Amino acid sequence: MGSLERVLEQDVAKGGAKTKNWKSNADADLFEFAPEPEDEKDLEPSPLAVSDAVYDDDADDDVTDLGFQMGRMRLSDRIGGFFRPKMAEELTVSLNEDKNDQSAPQEMSTSSGAPIPHLPGMQNPSYGGFLAPGPHYIAPSSSFLFSSGQTTVSLIDFLPSKAISDRLLNQYWACVHPLCRVVHRPSFLRRYSFFWEEIQTGLEPAGSLQAIVFAALFSGVVSMSEDSILMEFGANRKDLVDNFQMGTETALARANVIRTTKIETLQALVMYMIPLCRGEISRSHSALVGTALRIAECMGLHRDGTQYGLGPVDTHVRRLVWYQICYLDIRTCEAQGPRPHIKADEFDTQLPLNVDDVDLEGPQPPAHSVHKWTDMTISLIRMECNEIHRVVWVDRARLEKKKISLTAVLGKIENFRKVMKEKYLSSLDDRIPLQRLGRLICDVLCLRMHAMVLHRYHTSAGHIIPGSIDRLRQIVISSGIECTELAIEIETSPALKPWAWYASAYQQYHFCLLLLLEIFYSPTLREADRMWACLDYVFDIPPHIPKDQKARWVVTQVRDKMGIYISARKIIPPAGMAEPGPRSNSTASMPSPGSTSSVEKSSHDSSTSTNTALGDLNDANLFNSGPPRIKVEPAYAVNQNPVIVSTTVESVKDDQMIDIDWHEWDKLFPPDANVNYMV
Repeated sequence: MGSLERVLEQDVAKGGAKTKNWKSNADADLFEFAPEPEDEKDLEPSPLAVSDAVYDDDADDDVTDLGFQMGRMRLSDRIGGFFRPKMAEELTVSLNEDKNDQSAPQEMSTSSGAPIPHLPGMQNPSYGGFLAPGPHYIAPSSSFLFSSGQTTVSLIDFLPSKAISDRLLNQYWACVHPLCRVVHRPSFLRRYSFFWEEIQTGLEPAGSLQAIVFAALFSGVVSMSEDSILMEFGANRKDLVDNFQMGTETALARANVIRTTKIETLQALVMYMIPLCRGEISRSHSALVGTALRIAECMGLHRDGTQYGLGPVDTHVRRLVWYQICYLDIRTCEAQGPRPHIKADEFDTQLPLNVDDVDLEGPQPPAHSVHKWTDMTISLIRMECNEIHRVVWVDRARLEKKKISLTAVLGKIENFRKVMKEKYLSSLDDRIPLQRLGRLICDVLCLRMHAMVLHRYHTSAGHIIPGSIDRLRQIVISSGIECTELAIEIETSPALKPWAWYASAYQQYHFCLLLLLEIFYSPTLREADRMWACLDYVFDIPPHIPKDQKARWVVTQVRDKMGIYISARKIIPPAGMAEPGPRSNSTASMPSPGSTSSVEKSSHDSSTSTNTALGDLNDANLFNSGPPRIKVEPAYAVNQNPVIVSTTVESVKDDQMIDIDWHEWDKLFPPDANVNYMV
């Protein structure tokens, strides 16, 4: 019996009816199978991606830990939440095996036409330029955490006039609050009015109230563009951001945030961290989130307010704060590792109700969510997606231990997507910009999960039959293209411009690495034009670079920048980690699922030598590149020991292959709905 059949059988045995709560499936172990499902027992993740990182004591701590910039993408030694200490060497192997473009980067400038420039910051590879933080990076300060709370700085030093404060608060309601809800709006407005009443009477508001007001104003400023701030306030954006950041940190120090028991102070801390934790995240952000998590748990936010008899508003606010911390935990974990600190079985705080804020103060507060668009809907979509991401993080570790099958994990993802479509997306009106944004966010966060699960198999050094190669690649390519196109729409659509400031928090375009490598090896893919439209935008490739050279050019840039960054960080790979090298052969022809494989024939074809940039997912018709080429020396290794790349070509034996039941796979991904991108 295949994996999906076992899933369905267990589902029927436990009730079988369609549920609107995906957690009931994820938590009920409906996807538990034998330790080694026979249809996937030989499917192995890449050994070149690991969970934990080690650094030499001689590392340069002056080098930022943000990684490096590649167009609109920021990469570091962690990709997809995994540590890849030999990424540069992997890409070097790929460049040596390329069959489509034999030109080295220095040879490109001799072609006709304008000289081919490097990506920004590569003219002089150093610790500046592409290693520097981007324009939207905001570094947190640790001083307010260790302050005694006594400070001579006056609140008036940072507080603008009430007119400007009102304008920034309106900006917060319009552009921040719908996406990152931390407060109950009617309650906060009353507190805001009280804040100004005290200011106007010459009294100093409580530290917690100061902190939450400044955090809201700070978020409002961050969500504004440079031009808007200059036009409305006649000030430089950076100066205004720095002013309100300092004001928020000073107020948090006065509120004794590190030992607080006030929910208002914790709200302010979380509200302060939200604009900080977007696209560029350092370990200082991760440490700050860990501090907020510990404070929240000490205040009991991991227990639902209903257990303590709290009212609807108080319970709602506690849920909001807790799930924002849950998001920050996942986001900082993706960027800096090593794994989420919050475990699903260690909290019972329920998701906020899908209701309007005003309903919670009515004579009969709702006890259940409503099936329509409300004030909470877009935030709830992100919160629910974040929780399934937490499940996927756990399942990825279980996959390595053979405690769950790959089909089962993909089944969870597809089940979640169906539940979200019924629960939220079916009631959305795409003609309303904010509701269109909600749909885009849901789709992007769901499609990302395919990369979270499959990228280590897409980049695997294991041996997979051609059918699995083709099917896995189809999912990666189709999901990657759609995810990137939707993410670009979030960033560039004029109708969605008010919320574009937060776009980098949903995804960081890492999916495009897989698309880049696919088109690098197979430039004639059916969807090549769509892929290049995505890649041109993400990598900001100059338009005059010849199309047949672009992929190699970008891969080389990634390789060189990654090498410089890893060298500066003095990253130590695990002692037993294998050296990247050419992978095994594939078949001479691609059989259709269910047909007889020609593995035996192809395994003895000595003229075949294929290799993907990050693993063994090769189709001989697409990837056969002939004998290994002369090694391309990476630019970053000029003054270091040269990277030794193995050129040994190993043959694939019959007993290394697996026999996947594609009838089962087609139930998850119907062939008529899953376009063959390999043509």
